[in-house]
Amino acid sequence: MSSDHHSQLPQLAEDETKVGNYFVANYPPFSCWLPENVTEAHAALAGRAGPTSPRPDLGLYVHIPFCRKRCHFCYFRVYTDRNAKQIGDYTSAVIREMSLYAEKPALQERDLRFIYFGGGTPSYLSVEQLERLFEGLQAKRSWRGVEEVAFECEPGTLNRRKLEAIRNLGVTRLSLGVENFDDGILELNNRAHLSKQVFSAYDEARAVDFPQINIDLIAGMLGETEDNWHRCVDQTIELAPDSVTVYQMEIPYNTTIYREMMAQRKVAAPVADWATKRRWVGDAFRRLEDAGYTIGSAYTAVKAGQATSFLYRDALWRGADMVGLGVASFSHVSGTHFQNEHDAERYQARLGRDELPIYRAMTMTPTEQLIRQFVLQLKLGRVERQYFQDRFGVDVNEQFHEPLLAFEDAGHLTRDEQTITLNREALLRIDSLLSAFFLPEHRTTRYA
Repeated sequence: MSSDHHSQLPQLAEDETKVGNYFVANYPPFSCWLPENVTEAHAALAGRAGPTSPRPDLGLYVHIPFCRKRCHFCYFRVYTDRNAKQIGDYTSAVIREMSLYAEKPALQERDLRFIYFGGGTPSYLSVEQLERLFEGLQAKRSWRGVEEVAFECEPGTLNRRKLEAIRNLGVTRLSLGVENFDDGILELNNRAHLSKQVFSAYDEARAVDFPQINIDLIAGMLGETEDNWHRCVDQTIELAPDSVTVYQMEIPYNTTIYREMMAQRKVAAPVADWATKRRWVGDAFRRLEDAGYTIGSAYTAVKAGQATSFLYRDALWRGADMVGLGVASFSHVSGTHFQNEHDAERYQARLGRDELPIYRAMTMTPTEQLIRQFVLQLKLGRVERQYFQDRFGVDVNEQFHEPLLAFEDAGHLTRDEQTITLNREALLRIDSLLSAFFLPEHRTTRYA
C-alpha cells in the first residue's frame, strides 16, 4: 500500500480505553453546532432553507430525562431528584413545544413516520403521566401515518400494568436497557435494576405481546470478565429477543468514571481495552448468528426470518428529518442540525414564553449532507452506490476515492459494481475509522 493511501486511514488511538466520544452518531461533529447559528434553524423551520425533492421522512424524538439513578458511564442530560409535580411541569413543556412545531411551514402537510421515546428513562413515568404525555402530543400533531413507536425502558421501572398501558398507547418497539445480567456488575456501574427485574420485565413484556422487543447489552462495563460476558450472551440467546443491540463501553466527558479518573490522575479508564471489547462483541455476533440471528449493523443482531426493523435508525441514516422534543434534544430539518437548551429550567422557561428552546445550530453544505449519510450507512456494513447516485448525483467511488482505496488495501472492505461491503473486523471498529471520510477541518475537531 502506498504512503498516499496510508495517509487516508485514521491514526488509531492506543488500544486502552481513554476519555472521549467513540460512537459517531452524527456529522458534522456536534462541537461545530453554534449558538450564533440559531437563526438558521428558524429559517429551516419557516421553509426558507430550500425544500428537497422528494421530501424526506419525518420523525419525532421525545427526551424523558428522569432516572432512578445515574449510571457511572452516563453522559446524557438526566435528573434523579424530580418529584411528580416537576415531572408534570416538564411534560407540559414538551407538549407545548410540540404545539409550536406544529405551526411551522417546513413540518406541515407531512405525516410522522416514526417516533422514539428516549432518555433518561421514559418508563420512569407513571401510567397516568405517560397517558397524559401521549394524548397531549397527539392532540397537537396527528400520528396517523406512524409506522413505528420505539420506547426505552429500565427493567426495574416496569410492571404488568405499566407494560399494558405502554402497549395500549401504541408502542411497537420496546427496548430494555439490560446492559448486563450480573448483579455485581450492575451495582458496580450504578445501574438501578438487578437481574431479577430483567427476567420479570422481559416475561411480562412477552405476555403483553409487543411486536418487537429489543435488549441492549454493553461490552466492557466496569468489572466485566470473559466468563461473565459469555454468560450474558448465553442468557440473551435463551431469552430470544427479537433484536439485540450491543455497544462497546466508552467513557465520555461528564461521566462519574471520568471525574474519578481526573481525581486519581489516571489516563486509562478502569474498563476493558478496545481490542478486548471488539473481540467480545465479535464473539457475541458469531454466537447470535449460530442461534439464528442476522447481523444488521455494527451494533445490532436481528432474529432471522421475522419482519423486524428499526425504522428510527434506518430513516435517520438515510437523511430523514426529525424534530427533537425535550431538554438537550437534537433535531434535523431541511439540512439544518439544531439542539435544545441543555438545562431543564432554561428549557421550560423559554417555552413558558412561547419560544422554541433552540440553543445551537448548523446548516450543512450538500457535501456535508452526503458525508453524513455515507458514514452513517457504512455502520450498516453495506452501502449501495445507486442510493447516493440517485439522492446526490454522486458516485461515491469517485467522491471518496482515496479513503476507499486505502480501506480496500487495508482489507477493510470489498467493492463491486453495486455495493461497498465492510468485513466483520472493520465493522466492529467502524466508529474509529469514519473520520477518514470527514472533511479535513472536521477530522481533528472535538466530537461533542
